[in-house]
Amino acid sequence: MTHAATAVRLPSALLRLACLAILGLAALAGTARETMAELRIDITRGRVQPMPIAIPRFSGAGPDAATGGEIAQVVTADLERSGFFRPLDQRSFLQDPQALRGTPRFQDWRVISAQALVTGSVERMGDGRLKVEFRLWDVFAEQQMTGLAYFTQPNNWRRIAHIIADAIYKRITGEEGYFDTRIVYVAESGPANQRTKRLAIMDQDGFNHRFLTDGSSLVMTPRFSPTAQEIAYMTFGERQPKVYVLNIDTGRREAIGDFPGMTFAPRFSPDGNKVIMSMSSDGNTEIYTMDLRSRAMQRLTNHPAIDTSPSYSPTGREIVFNSDRGGAQQLYVMGADGSGVRRISFGSGRYATPAWSPRGDLIAFTKMEGGKFSIGVMRPDGSGERIITDGFLVESPTWAPNGRVLMFFRQQSTDRGGRGGASRLFTIDISGFNEREVLTPQDASDPAWSPLIP
Repeated sequence: MTHAATAVRLPSALLRLACLAILGLAALAGTARETMAELRIDITRGRVQPMPIAIPRFSGAGPDAATGGEIAQVVTADLERSGFFRPLDQRSFLQDPQALRGTPRFQDWRVISAQALVTGSVERMGDGRLKVEFRLWDVFAEQQMTGLAYFTQPNNWRRIAHIIADAIYKRITGEEGYFDTRIVYVAESGPANQRTKRLAIMDQDGFNHRFLTDGSSLVMTPRFSPTAQEIAYMTFGERQPKVYVLNIDTGRREAIGDFPGMTFAPRFSPDGNKVIMSMSSDGNTEIYTMDLRSRAMQRLTNHPAIDTSPSYSPTGREIVFNSDRGGAQQLYVMGADGSGVRRISFGSGRYATPAWSPRGDLIAFTKMEGGKFSIGVMRPDGSGERIITDGFLVESPTWAPNGRVLMFFRQQSTDRGGRGGASRLFTIDISGFNEREVLTPQDASDPAWSPLIP
């Protein structure tokens, strides 16, 4: 067994999270069983057997006892939803959480088949802040794997729980977590011929939900900036559609320009300095970028076909988009300056809504063939195409920041004409397993996953 501490980024001052510290990892060095293999889940093998993990409520006194229980519930839900962990029923636990401030009685956890154990505590400090500690234990090696402490305002306990789940996920899988993130999407209500569409935002697990626009104008295709603090989106509230940038915290929104024709699918560049979009002028739809500092426009494509839905690679050096320049809607990749256009999709059917993975290794897409929609992935050179999920209508894949999970929306058919079905958000692992609904108050479409919150 090796000793390691999970590195966690310093949470933002805006959310008043501060002073995280690594707890003593060397204290149990003498008890480690060096001959045992490190506790690890290899999530690159596709479908894996979930790891049994015990997560007792975090200990605490007075009102903090309830907070400790809630933190453990959120950590449990995050890890279980990933598909890689199987949290054990708390009713099977033999050791009381209040007795877990020191070294656990490992035999009590082995007897219920726990491979990993999470212990934690919540304590109210003199200045009113919460101190939240957690430790991750390898039960069979009887060794602490990582431990961290956080100081935060009491109303931030849920975010702390997501950060703890990220730390556990990374320590066990070796890959970054994705639980301390948010989702922006289009909330839909009303009859089909008079639909109300509002921007809404929530944590990745569906909590802390709120609306960002009032529904007085239709909104489409929201996308996060790299800082996760701004959203670019399109609205139809006026005579012609406009592209806006909205600051999530202040509510301030700004139109980034008046364009003569239709504009579609705005996205930020990886450095946040540009917005890329498609724009229709004189009956021709091309891809443009706008520098957000100078407001200078640059045209990247020049073809009589429809070029739309651009998405940058994580390096910012390439762009994937869809076009019907080959006779049918297919995926193409070009340089960030518009040079070197090459087709990458060659399967049957039509391809749309490409999204480049944050890892750079895959491009997700929507595929339409034979009256059915599918969500799939392929490598940036077009090889390795595979379908992840399909249905009556599945569309608009968006990546978790670790590149392991996709979110999309699924609409159900309710009549013989295929109209009127509910539209819901789902997540799925890129292996094609572990598809799960993310609950929203209303119908939902066009999701976008944030980067990890700074």
